[in-house]
Amino acid sequence: MSGTATSPPSSRVRRAAWLGVLVGGVVAYVVLLDVMVRTRNLNYFPSLLLVGAITVPMTVLVFAESGGRRIPVRGGVVAATAIAGGIVGTVAAGVLEYRAERELGAGAMLLVGFIEEAAKLVVPLLVLLVTRPRDPRGGIVVGVASGMGFAALETMGYGFQELLRAGNLAAVEDTLLLRALLSPAGHVAWTGLTVAMLWRVPTAAHRGRALVKFVGAYLAAVVLHTVWDDSSALSVHVVVVVVSVTVLLVLTHRAHVDRAPRDRLTASRAA
Repeated sequence: MSGTATSPPSSRVRRAAWLGVLVGGVVAYVVLLDVMVRTRNLNYFPSLLLVGAITVPMTVLVFAESGGRRIPVRGGVVAATAIAGGIVGTVAAGVLEYRAERELGAGAMLLVGFIEEAAKLVVPLLVLLVTRPRDPRGGIVVGVASGMGFAALETMGYGFQELLRAGNLAAVEDTLLLRALLSPAGHVAWTGLTVAMLWRVPTAAHRGRALVKFVGAYLAAVVLHTVWDDSSALSVHVVVVVVSVTVLLVLTHRAHVDRAPRDRLTASRAA
């Protein structure tokens, strides 16, 4: 009998859940598109928009939540954050950006990153105040959930605008595909970073230092967001994608690391 520990089947299935979400979403999108084209029934278009916009962000959310050891965040909290975070975030950002544009004109573009990254933090901050989490590892999941909701609703809006502008499904498909592929390197990653740092503030031994790190993470997200919006160079976008995805993967991995042995070692040394 081998002494190597193996994961139970249920654990392996759970870790692969993100793949099921991705495959299921892609199949659902293809079926919806085929039925809509064959029947020429635009009633399927809202469903097509929803599935096309939400599949990849939801895949990242499931991966962040189930990619290893269990993260202490209730499913209801994650779902509520995704829904409320998307609605509150897009509405707040839209209102503030509209006012900024009226007052500053073209200069308002420089504030888009600040506005949207702050708007996506409203619901996670409320969740933090209400639930008072004791384990900082849950921050990455809550952040990804809020970013997912924002990204999905924003993508649906762009898809609808593209239909009105171009008047054909091909343009909508291109928009959905591009934004879906880039969503893990955009809102999902940026909000995951800031909320992961926010979750560490209440439980940190040095709260002032943790607060500084949170502000630094927020400013980093704003910089990445602004660089992405203001640059049309492919090389710049590639750098932003690599940095954002790397940060997301590192934070997700750290959240699933078992901290118990380290905590017991620290406690024994303190004793």
